[in-house]
Amino acid sequence: MERMNLTAEVRAETGKGVARSLRRKGVIPCVIYRHGQSVPIQINRKELVGFVNASYGQQLLVNLNFSDGTTKLALMKDHQVDHIKGELLHTDFYEVSLLETVRLSVAVLLVGTAVGVKRDGGILQAGLREIEIECLPDAIPAHVELDVTGIEIGHSLHVSDLKVDTGIKVLTDVGELLATVLSTAQLASEQAAGEGAEASKEPEVIKKGKVEDKTK
Repeated sequence: MERMNLTAEVRAETGKGVARSLRRKGVIPCVIYRHGQSVPIQINRKELVGFVNASYGQQLLVNLNFSDGTTKLALMKDHQVDHIKGELLHTDFYEVSLLETVRLSVAVLLVGTAVGVKRDGGILQAGLREIEIECLPDAIPAHVELDVTGIEIGHSLHVSDLKVDTGIKVLTDVGELLATVLSTAQLASEQAAGEGAEASKEPEVIKKGKVEDKTK
């Protein structure tokens, strides 16, 4: 599996004020987790943004290289973005060992053009976008591909139809839908049924409350 490198530093201070100060200096506050424990770290914004962009839609291993000469192998667990400015605010990593299996979600990529679409004018509908797997870190796929070329109108493919490499265990229910091809009439019927069900729901009461600031 492809690996990237990031230069990281352990940070002694935490808190919202410290995080804001770091961001003004072009540094992103992060946390690395391992067996329920966490260590606050920081990484240069430019380096980290490049990694986050490169890992969009796929899983990438990263070597976190520290100034004391140590390196921690990790996967990105989560990242937070300012939805107004679009700026990266915080990233969580979890440390992994090449000798221990990990559980994680990987994207399902639909490839090919379904015969029910190309020949019969149907519409391809995607099901689950991700599946959960378990494997050793070096065996983690960037994504899992599903060939949809053979699907005709009214037919579907499920998790059981996936072909994964040896050493990868799929944890998602094998009956979960991944792709199906519907005729335009079927799609219109489903949309109408969905709109009818939505209209029959009781109106939801939205309570006002304080938005939690999870910035670390």
